[in-house]
Amino acid sequence: MSDLIAMQYHGLSMAQTIVWFFIYAFIGWVMECIVIRREKGIWENRGFAKLPFCIIYPFGAIAVYELLSPIADNIVALYISGAIIATTIEYITAKVMLMLFGEFWWDYKNKFMNYQGIICLESTVGWGLLTVFFFKFMNRYVTIGVSRIPGRIANTIAITLLVAYILDFTTQFLHSLSKEKECN
Repeated sequence: MSDLIAMQYHGLSMAQTIVWFFIYAFIGWVMECIVIRREKGIWENRGFAKLPFCIIYPFGAIAVYELLSPIADNIVALYISGAIIATTIEYITAKVMLMLFGEFWWDYKNKFMNYQGIICLESTVGWGLLTVFFFKFMNRYVTIGVSRIPGRIANTIAITLLVAYILDFTTQFLHSLSKEKECN
């Protein structure tokens, strides 16, 4: 267990990395809620579970960071690559959700240049912009802020977030499965 705690990811302890992960999950949730509010005119919880986290966002952040760091100084390549990677992640996520739940939680059917209502040009353009913003501004400040959290506090926050999310996710997942069985 001490080896796990001692592990580091890009200069952050494992606990700090977990906090970093949940910060991006929260930022993703806020962005999703704002987009839906703008489009539907209502506030809607965009996370799978009840807590305010969209877990796909930190996975996307890790993927683009690991894959695109070598081209971080080339804004055009960064933009295009980020748009492609994030759109691919969005597509795969929708397909997995369709397999698990019989639906995915967004609909681009009315958007210009969409494919199966899963991906569209507008989102792809947005993912590219978000990738550049992530590399050129946001990640630097999130990482610096998280790196300043003392070890004990980071451990407590990380454990609390993990336990709360695992319980929340498990409850919602089991609820979704039972709803799926009722429909069949």
